[in-house]
Amino acid sequence: MKIKTALILCAGYGKRLNPLTLQTPKPLLKFRKLSMLEHTIKFIENLGITNIKINTFHLEKKIFNFISNYPSKKNIEVISDGKDILGTGGGILNLMNYSDEDNFLVFNPDTYWNSNYLQIVNQMCDMYFKKKMENCLLIVDKEKSYDFRLNGDFGMNGNTLYKENKNYIYTGCQIINKKLFNGFSKKFFSISEIWNKKLDQKDLYGQNSKEEFIHLTDLEIYNKLLKNN
Repeated sequence: MKIKTALILCAGYGKRLNPLTLQTPKPLLKFRKLSMLEHTIKFIENLGITNIKINTFHLEKKIFNFISNYPSKKNIEVISDGKDILGTGGGILNLMNYSDEDNFLVFNPDTYWNSNYLQIVNQMCDMYFKKKMENCLLIVDKEKSYDFRLNGDFGMNGNTLYKENKNYIYTGCQIINKKLFNGFSKKFFSISEIWNKKLDQKDLYGQNSKEEFIHLTDLEIYNKLLKNN
């Protein structure tokens, strides 16, 4: 694994899971006996990545407390977004500024990351470096989504993503190079701003996962998952 640092995005409000997330950050909601954040950390550890940086904002003390008590030998650092939430793009950029690395694996912890993803994420990393990419998103055919209501985000031809025929969903895992953030002087922005720019340049890439996509979309899906799993 050439990538040494993974980022986990834990700053969001999780409003679609209210009232649960009024008291508990979405990454700390439990599924199959562990919190979603712990599933994500364990998955990153199994990839062999030694450094983990986590951003936080909503109920941030609970994230800090969880990590301070987490029995890991890895270097895990929690970094607050600050006084204002930064959005996905701003949050990633802020975390990158605490590292000297150029390439990062980024995870959303509201996806259930498990050992079934190890092979495909490793393949994505190999392709990223072999083809000298600056970005790569792990995507899945929307027919593989546990939440059948989700619309697709992208079309795909080979490994190139595009805006039409949106049959593929972003899973919440991507590799991204720091240089893509050059010129972003504002603090708050969505990562989709960078994706859209790369889509226009026909320079946004994806790796197709074959795994069932389990994602904590909202309270309805979370309750269904707890009942059936």
